[in-house]
Amino acid sequence: MSHVETRQLGNSGIDVPLLTFGGNVFGWTVDQNTSFSLLDALVEKGLGFIDTADVYSRWVHGNKGGESETIIGNWLKKSGKRDSIVLATKVGMELSPDKKGLKPQYIRQAVEESLRRLQTDYIDLYQAHRDDEETPLAETLTAFDSLIKEGKVRAIGASNYGAARLQEALQISEREGLARYETLQPEYNLYDRAGYEAELEKVVTEHGLGVINYYSLASGFLSGKYRIAADASKSARGQSVIEKYLNPRGLKILAALDEISSAHHVSPTQVALAWQIARPSITAPIVSATSLKQLDDLVGATQLKLTQSEIEQLAAASQK
Repeated sequence: MSHVETRQLGNSGIDVPLLTFGGNVFGWTVDQNTSFSLLDALVEKGLGFIDTADVYSRWVHGNKGGESETIIGNWLKKSGKRDSIVLATKVGMELSPDKKGLKPQYIRQAVEESLRRLQTDYIDLYQAHRDDEETPLAETLTAFDSLIKEGKVRAIGASNYGAARLQEALQISEREGLARYETLQPEYNLYDRAGYEAELEKVVTEHGLGVINYYSLASGFLSGKYRIAADASKSARGQSVIEKYLNPRGLKILAALDEISSAHHVSPTQVALAWQIARPSITAPIVSATSLKQLDDLVGATQLKLTQSEIEQLAAASQK
């Protein structure tokens, strides 16, 4: 097993590697057999921190949600590697009109369904997939707190919360003596910085939360594979990636990534991730791969140490 540096998720006492593997690919862009080989390789490479959600991958034609958790559960049963991974999943996105949100009764139902699909008796990190403004925060947190007391969940986290609501949730936990959100899962990468840096980062830093950010490669743009309009044909999401990122600022970021990656003889992907890993408030960016070759590229990011001037060069290139 490779040695990858680890960090603690907030104050949870749970140590994780410098990258989180995004399980939304399981049952979507990779089938069960490929998923199994990716999961085996993740453990072998010291990257056994897997993030999924009950709703993955409901968006695929013919799916109803729960596919990613089911594949992970089948792998856990076959491999017996439950103790080798840190398992994160989420609740709250709509699975069906009567299955959504963060009401206590629904959280209790959803966690049992996730545990059944995952074929395990505990979840390491259980996250609110998005804020449910119709349910009082104290009710949601009380429900999560009891799952921790029962040993079904080790720690809880928030995904897609705004700064004010996250701050309020943390204050309620402190005041009421309830388990608190130990992690935040926001969108963050070299191009999409403002949403996180403007307000969320301050809350996270003040309270010592862990951060596992999604879209860490800006839907693949920061890998450098989309450089001209014609590159839209390279993937199903190519057109939307190009419309959003292929502009003077995006190209400036790619130019800086190219310069630094050639100096280190690594890929732009590794540099883009190493820049995030170097940021004090970020714990472990979420990444995905659909092949073992892509996985090796990602592993390289955990070994890459950028200089302070390279970190500043990338920050300058990505200023608005």
